[in-house]
Amino acid sequence: MSKRIRIYTASDVLQHNSESSCWVTHRGKVLDVTNFLMDHPGGEEFILKYAGRDVENAMKDEHEHVHSESAYDMLDEFLIGRLGAGENVVSDDWVATDDFTPDDTDEAADYEKNQFLDLRKPLMRQMWDCNFSKAYYLQQVHQPRHLPESARLFGPAPLEVLTRTKWWVVPAIWLPIAAYIGLRSLLQFGGVPLASFKVDPYLPFGLILSLPIDAYLKTSLSFVFGNFMWTLLEYGFHRFLFHVDFYLPDHPKFLMIHFLLHGIHHYMPMDKLRLVMPPVLFLTLSLPMTQLAHFLFPTAMANGTISGSFVFYVIYDTMHYAYATFFISMHHTKLPSYLREQKKYHLAHHYKNFELGFGVTSKVWDYVFNTVLPL
Repeated sequence: MSKRIRIYTASDVLQHNSESSCWVTHRGKVLDVTNFLMDHPGGEEFILKYAGRDVENAMKDEHEHVHSESAYDMLDEFLIGRLGAGENVVSDDWVATDDFTPDDTDEAADYEKNQFLDLRKPLMRQMWDCNFSKAYYLQQVHQPRHLPESARLFGPAPLEVLTRTKWWVVPAIWLPIAAYIGLRSLLQFGGVPLASFKVDPYLPFGLILSLPIDAYLKTSLSFVFGNFMWTLLEYGFHRFLFHVDFYLPDHPKFLMIHFLLHGIHHYMPMDKLRLVMPPVLFLTLSLPMTQLAHFLFPTAMANGTISGSFVFYVIYDTMHYAYATFFISMHHTKLPSYLREQKKYHLAHHYKNFELGFGVTSKVWDYVFNTVLPL
């Protein structure tokens, strides 16, 4: 069979179990026999009895219906795909041990077995031309692989460099921005008129110490509110955008977008250069949220809220990086108890059950929305 033939899962086939759409499998091949039902010598009832399932044993059973060699030769006429192999890295009985370190993936053997993505080649082009169903994609992308170095996403270097981010880039970019926005909030609460950032971005720092106490209080409350809002956004984005698996259209382009947004992280969760958001991605996700804050709240409160959210985002991304890198190499008992627990919790999201445990910095919203992942 051609390697580019479409790859399905058993669940894909099971959905086609009626007279109007009848698929069966035989020795790993997926067959669409809908148009053959009326012509089947043994009657359509025989095939419909096994619709959506494997027919190899049934075809061998002389008590069911005798099949000649020519009947087997006909099967390839109905060939539409094959069943993909299944990895079993993720399992409900997975436990995060003190010395947990994932094994390196044999790139050639992995591709030979699964015919999913060849880790020796740029991945995004393969996703663009992918030949697997959504179900097979989701099955494979949630089975972690591990390489000593980052896999290549794009062929052209200018595109590739945008997908790799060192952890220190996040605080280096977003903490100064958060501080600047927070100072604008403080001055605005203090009654200092400020021009639009586009007109005059400079701040009158000399006035900060002369502001009334209530300006500091209001900015602090807005900042804390922003911290709170980030925890909700963290959970919401993770669960309802990054894990929009059920509603994801079964189309290569949508699978590619999913892979670029978050699939690559589940596929290679220990890739040190893809554990934090590239600045362009965070800017894209945060822009509508900041606009919403300015729509809902007065300018001073909106800026204080955004500042608090950005600071907690930095905490989120640096914690996320830490869970999968230097924390793993440190002895378990050296970690603060809270970070030790959250590290185990997030690793379990990758290696135990990716449909639960969406909180990274805390489990608060997992408890609220009943998605807690038992360890």
